[in-house]
Amino acid sequence: KTETALALAEQMYGSEQNIVTINMSEFQESHTVSTLKGAPPGYVGYGEGGVLTEAVRRKPYSVVLLDEVEKAHPDVHEIFFQVFDKGQMEDGAGRLVNFRNTIILLTTNVGDDAICDLCEDEDNLPDMAVLEKAVRPAMMKVFPAALLGRISIVPYYPLGKKALYKIIDLKLAKVQKRVKDNYKAELIYTDAVRDEIIRRCNNVASGARLIDAIVNNDLLPEISAEFLRNTMEGHVLKKATIGAKDEKFVYSFENKEE
Repeated sequence: KTETALALAEQMYGSEQNIVTINMSEFQESHTVSTLKGAPPGYVGYGEGGVLTEAVRRKPYSVVLLDEVEKAHPDVHEIFFQVFDKGQMEDGAGRLVNFRNTIILLTTNVGDDAICDLCEDEDNLPDMAVLEKAVRPAMMKVFPAALLGRISIVPYYPLGKKALYKIIDLKLAKVQKRVKDNYKAELIYTDAVRDEIIRRCNNVASGARLIDAIVNNDLLPEISAEFLRNTMEGHVLKKATIGAKDEKFVYSFENKEE
């Protein structure tokens, strides 16, 4: 879901930087509404603006990601009615903040069990309409009908092995581009690399986040260190190959002929 927000920010607004992420688990109390909108007159923090309103004021063309919205207090849910109806929100100082050029995404894990039960067979997945119907009863217990009536529900299929393969390819394609742009070198990885990454993603629910961690913390440091070492020694790398054996990543590097 987070990757969807990043992709939308890049495609619609030109960069993954054009995203405003709000962790809604931080707004479980009624009084935290003022943190989002800004403190009203006479209260500490008046005039400083809210976390949400100030972020959108500075980035009016952006994706607004309200993460884990089910954890927020019901009073917090209600402040978005005005945004969804009129495309604007009044901050604590009474100023109107324009949301008309934003895309607002609300993520939740409500209904996950129902989705997983229906998607046990990766090769025979139900239609999206079936999933939406299945999660609606659970969502009605958590969210007010007034909120659900103002949004579109988009269920996500669980990340099976095929989906994880695609995500891995997308992540490694970005690394390949960086290597090519920065070092004019080629980066190759084997199918065994994808299998090893999936093996390490032992938690399906957080599989995509684990892929990021594995690429950034395991693969990139080794590759970067080798490129830096060769640069310091006066060599120029031509090709880097990543493989996997015995539950470990293995690397081979080829220098350009001098």
